[in-house]
Amino acid sequence: MSIEKELQSRSNSSCELCSAQENLAVYPVSPADDQDLAKNIYACDTCRTQMEDPETVDSNHWRCLNDSMWSQVPAVQVISWRMLHRLRSEGWSGELIDMMYMDEDTLAWAKESGDHLSEDDKVVHKDSNGAVLEAGDTVVLIKDLNVKGASFTAKRGTAVRRISLVEDNPEHIEGKVNDQRIVILTRFVKKSK
Repeated sequence: MSIEKELQSRSNSSCELCSAQENLAVYPVSPADDQDLAKNIYACDTCRTQMEDPETVDSNHWRCLNDSMWSQVPAVQVISWRMLHRLRSEGWSGELIDMMYMDEDTLAWAKESGDHLSEDDKVVHKDSNGAVLEAGDTVVLIKDLNVKGASFTAKRGTAVRRISLVEDNPEHIEGKVNDQRIVILTRFVKKSK
């Protein structure tokens, strides 16, 4: 069964955020694996457009989060939490954030976007060329790195897929090399296109 068919079944063929029933499509929740049902939601065109372009956000549309934030689906909780934080200037949004509960792993996933931080507090991760890195990106090592605590060297040119950002340090990212999760300094990578 395809991801879209499974999402249609899970959502009863309606948007998992606002319950619209038209113009629905799969929306991967970053950092996402397009093939992992748990990392995707079924969302309408209006929700998808506003999630991707903050300039188009209509706060009244997002009052639907009052219901969707209680979903049992972690990906829906993550999007609800992120959108509520984007709308924190609205009084009602802050009240909903205070009521919301997520387990530690889901909350950590939600925080990966940085939506809960003010612009001054956001930690920006940049590669060796100054390109902004985001969770889920693929990077390439630009030099051989001796991996402390392991018996191998990560070779220059190695691709590291689906990186994670170290939230409080703009110079560190995490990724898997040789099936081992390691911390990598951002100055030793370049973003892959």
